[in-house]
Formats: sequence, C-alpha cells, structure tokens
Amino acid sequence: MAGATAATPMDIDAAAPPPPPAGAAAKGKAPLSAPGRAAPWVEKYRPQSLADVAAHRDIVDTIDRLTNENRLPHLLLYGPPGTGKTSTILAVARKLYGSQYSNMILELNASDERGIDVVRQQIQDFAGARSLSFGARPSVKLVLLDEADAMTKDAQFALRRVIEKYTRSTRFALICNHVNKIIPALQSRCTRFRFAPLDGSHVRERLQHIIKSEGLAVDEGGLTALVRLSNGDMRKALNILQSTHMASQQITEEAVYLCTGNPMPKDIEEIAFWLLNEPFSTSFKYISDMKMRKGLALVDIIREVTMFVFKIQMPSDVRVKLINDLADIEYRLSFACNDKLQLGALISTFTNARTAMVAAAS
Repeated sequence: MAGATAATPMDIDAAAPPPPPAGAAAKGKAPLSAPGRAAPWVEKYRPQSLADVAAHRDIVDTIDRLTNENRLPHLLLYGPPGTGKTSTILAVARKLYGSQYSNMILELNASDERGIDVVRQQIQDFAGARSLSFGARPSVKLVLLDEADAMTKDAQFALRRVIEKYTRSTRFALICNHVNKIIPALQSRCTRFRFAPLDGSHVRERLQHIIKSEGLAVDEGGLTALVRLSNGDMRKALNILQSTHMASQQITEEAVYLCTGNPMPKDIEEIAFWLLNEPFSTSFKYISDMKMRKGLALVDIIREVTMFVFKIQMPSDVRVKLINDLADIEYRLSFACNDKLQLGALISTFTNARTAMVAAAS
C-alpha cells in the first residue's frame, strides 16, 4: 500500500501529502520540512488544534464551545502580532472541515489585493457558491480576512453588505492589529475578541517544549532573555530562538542579545551609571565607544534606559520631565535625525535631571 500511495502524488483529496518517491531528494523534489533546520519554526510549531494554542484559554474555550454547538458567529480577532489570532481561527477551520479544509475556506491577507473589486468578485463569488455537504448537516464556509485593517474604506463598506447577504452559508473572520481601523459597521456585525500580549509564563512554557523537541542547549539566562525580548510576541520569540541557534550551538543570554543586537542589561546599567554620575564629555565618549564596539542602536539604548529610569529613586516631577524628554528624543530618532546630536540631547537631559535632584535634596 505504501508503494501505491507514493505512486499517486497528484491525489489532491488526501489529508496529507504523500511521501516523495525514492531518489526525489537528488532531483530537488524533497519536501522543505525534511531537514529540521530548513523549516521555519514559526510554521513548524504552529498550533494545529485549539488545544495546542498556548494562551487565551477563555477566548479559545468560548470559540470551541460555539463551534461544537454549530453557533459560530462572524468573528473579529484583534491584538498585537504573534498572539495567536491566525493560529486560533485556522485551528477552528481544521476542526470544522477536516479533509475538506481547502475547499471550504477562502483566506486573504495583506499580500493579496484588498480593494473593492476583490470584495465584489472574489469574496462574493466564493460566498455565493453552493457548498457540497459531506456530513449530516450542511457546513457553512469560512472567509478569513487576515490583516483586515489594511483594507480600504470602500472595500470595508462593500464587505458590510456581503456579510449580511450571505450569513446563511458563510461566516467571516476578520483579523487585525488595530481595531480602530475597522469601520464601526463591520465591528457591530462581528463578535469581538481581543488577544492581549502573551504572558511570560506561557511564552516560557512553549519555548521549553520547542527546546526539548529540537534538542537545544539553552541555559536559564538564555531562556529568560528570549522571554524578555519577545514582549509577549510568540512569533518573535521563535524567530530569535531559531536565529540564535543558527549562530551559536550554546544559547546563552549573551548569545541571544548578540544575535538580536539589543543592549544587554549590564550594558544598560553601565550606561545609566555614566549618565547619572559622569560629566558630559566623559559620558559622550564612553557611550559612543560602547555603541561603536558593540554595534548598538541609540534608539534601543533609549528604550532600555527609559525602563531603567522607572527603577531609580528620584522625585516624581524629575522622573516625569526625564521620561517626557526621552520620549521626544525617541520621536526625533524615528525621523532619522543625527545620532550624535540625539546622544548629546540624551546626556543633556540626564544632566538637567541630576541638577534638579541635587536641588530637591538640598
């Protein structure tokens, strides 16, 4: 039977692609996931079922219950990247349709044309086509609009009427990062779920599972650095883990920070010490040397120093002024202003804060 399966590679109804024939690797036809390092871990470890989703159990359980009761509404999933929005709705689709998954779902994302013509033609044609039911009850089709906040306003207004017209046969799932870019008329037609950034414990637990599966050498400091740099973004955590593994066999805290180019916590403590204690010229020289030697970006230094400021004991009014000035410097850096001038502004801001703290103490 194995030979018969391998002899029919064009069988599109199979639940999984057949194994390649002998010698396929030599002809360049081996699957991309054959070597473990070739497959991006973001896709390799994407949850395949609702039970595999790392966090947001209250949302996942609600959607699962609605699916089981055949009462799935139109959905609007929103929140920051890498929090499981797309993975959740794809897991729902796999549960609903099984082997008929590719025939019952229309998936569009930001790489596709998102104008009004797509809504009037592609989406409307898919929603209006009659679906073949292979079960005891007719299945509704699913239109998945990923990054829906990139749709034009005209397309969103056109989609509003399409959703109403084809509700009996089709469910729409909209996924976006910024819900305020979705028109209120669409929001009112969907059940909204917000996916918050993942808790550090959930990111750590998922990373430990992947580290064990891949047989990686990761110490506690490296794992903590991965969780800290991810900022609740599971996709970012996996990308950092894989890129660090490619660069270094032993994944330590230093290896993670070196791979991402972020300043290490001890570097930030040293920079903060210079800013709070050294004269202007000395601080400028030391920070410039560290930036050059370690390849640090000034905007990353400012973001980390800002977090460090919250840990320092200082008068509230001084802290408020300092944070406000740091925000202005980061804003100017986003417009590609001169790094040396902004570094001088950073040191000047801390010099003023030191003067204010001395005056407050006396």
